[in-house]
Amino acid sequence: MTTVATAAETDTAILRCERLSKSFGTLEVLKGIDLTVAPGERIAIIGGSGSGKSTLLRCLNFMEKPTSGRVILDGARVGRVRPGRDGREQVSYPERDLMAVRRRVGMVFQQFNLFPHMTALGNVMEGLVSVLGRPRAEARERATAELGRVGLAEKLDTYPARLSGGQQQRVAIARALAMDPEVLLFDEPTSSLDPELVGEVLRTILALAEEGRTMLLVTHELGFAYRFATRVIYLFDGVIHEEGTAEQIFRNPQRDKTRAFIARSSEFSL
Repeated sequence: MTTVATAAETDTAILRCERLSKSFGTLEVLKGIDLTVAPGERIAIIGGSGSGKSTLLRCLNFMEKPTSGRVILDGARVGRVRPGRDGREQVSYPERDLMAVRRRVGMVFQQFNLFPHMTALGNVMEGLVSVLGRPRAEARERATAELGRVGLAEKLDTYPARLSGGQQQRVAIARALAMDPEVLLFDEPTSSLDPELVGEVLRTILALAEEGRTMLLVTHELGFAYRFATRVIYLFDGVIHEEGTAEQIFRNPQRDKTRAFIARSSEFSL
């Protein structure tokens, strides 16, 4: 397997998972993922449909609870551990603890998940007020700044139904940014967009990358992943099949399945 220097080797991990597994009934989607993320890393996660990409992101911010394994955020394990009767550890994930994790590990979804009865400004303010307890005036100032950052300063009072898909996704990005996450997760953020709207969202993500933010991106846009990523992970059948720099994975993959995927997926885009 092609490897690059990881946060574990420099002891600077901000996020780490060890032997992370997730099953839905008898279907095992993730099969023991080991992943270490250093501050400022930009990791693109690629792979075919059903490889476990989105499930991995959802386990990292606990929209899905892992079946087994550990997630460690800034040196602290997520979850409350106690010994079971059989001697094996039992882990519980109280929702209050998970809300704190999600504030630190933000998520931008495929679907925008905006409140339709709130303006763009209201959508971005909501978490600041209801989750972080910020005064409304302070929340309004911060939300206004984040919407300006993603190019929507003129859309503060516009409702989602009046925004394009690309604009709605940029509101969702502003909402995530407003919570000051230490890590940002993007789950195929352009998959629901018409082709002519993809570029405006990718430009926004690239601008955030250039700020030095820690980001994990699941995407089928391989040309963008090549520009974006400091590291690329190819998932196959619930495991990390190969990883390396963007140049290594896209230009010189070492494993047959990786080569086949890159050739098939990048025929018209890379």
